Amino acid sequence: MKAVVCSEGKLEVADIPAPKPGPGQLVIAVSRCGICGSDLHARLHCDELAELAAVTGYPNFMRSHQRVVLGHEFVGEIVEYGPGCRKRWRPGTRVVALPIVRNGRTPELTGLSEQAPGGYAEQVVVQESMTFPVPNGLATDHAALTEPMAVAWHAVRKGRVGRNQPAFVVGCGPIGLAVISMLSAAGVKNIVASDFSSRRRELARRCGANVVVDPNLESPWTANPAKSRISGVTDILNLGFDTMTRLRSIPKLPWWYLFRLAHSLDAAPGGPVVFECVGVPGIIDRLLTDAPPLTRIVVVGVCMETDRFRPAMAINKEIELRFAFGYDPGEFRDTLHMIADGKVDPAPLITGTVGLAGVDNAFTALGSPEQHAKILVDPSSSLIDV
Repeated sequence: MKAVVCSEGKLEVADIPAPKPGPGQLVIAVSRCGICGSDLHARLHCDELAELAAVTGYPNFMRSHQRVVLGHEFVGEIVEYGPGCRKRWRPGTRVVALPIVRNGRTPELTGLSEQAPGGYAEQVVVQESMTFPVPNGLATDHAALTEPMAVAWHAVRKGRVGRNQPAFVVGCGPIGLAVISMLSAAGVKNIVASDFSSRRRELARRCGANVVVDPNLESPWTANPAKSRISGVTDILNLGFDTMTRLRSIPKLPWWYLFRLAHSLDAAPGGPVVFECVGVPGIIDRLLTDAPPLTRIVVVGVCMETDRFRPAMAINKEIELRFAFGYDPGEFRDTLHMIADGKVDPAPLITGTVGLAGVDNAFTALGSPEQHAKILVDPSSSLIDV
């Protein structure tokens, strides 16, 4: 079959052996595969990524000297089953799948391991237990975005954003736009998006942001229409004084029980939730400095370099720092159905389509934030430009 092979940082269309499904696996004919920012990173920095992955306990991440088929955001039709499958769906059924397979007891990341060729190809192997049929006649282009939207849904769930709680999205590339879409789908009423690119700010508004900000001209914190009564540490201290004055004015009130109840119900005063979707050195420290006290920061952007921040800044402001990566199978399935049921619309993210011969050009085009967000690969297409 034909596939786009990455080796030594170069992409080329090549003929490679058609995949054979192992036990519990099936082959699907790829209809679409999204190009992810992690693919762009892996093309040029896979050796550094592999070293990092090895430290975390995954030793099989791709290396630059290997010949790897990238692509982990795919949808396709079932071609054949391997041994030991339950054969839940007929051949020709459109499906999506988590981009991970298991050979024996060895997991392999599809599209990021030489042992698990990805979706920039005519066919790809998936695990039956991690596969889901596309429901409700969902458009193929939209089904292909299940994987990146699931990443965003996991981040939003990890952020635990209340509907009336301000949410800030810093960086409106594909993952930031997906986070905005999922916040909107979750019913969050106040979403502030910040990006230097006018094109990305336009897409952010289409995805559901209430306020979009050019950080060259305005701070997202001052642009927030829902002003918080806590903007600094002094406000927290005064809130404590005011609360105690009121409570202790009531004779014999066991006021300490009210504090315990507030903590048990997670009803204590809180700040906004910030989604860091940039992934460059210095951004975390900048957010710790600028964000109001009691903020929860969810780091979604993947910074590939060593970074520095001041823990004392986060401590003094009691800022909560969380890191999000991937999703679980339930979140993946729920994301697919949210898209199919019309609760979230991934259409604004899709800005172009190419065939296998156009993947190299697409990687170049994605380097400009003013042009594209998500480019899809259609293995049956002859398009080479976007």
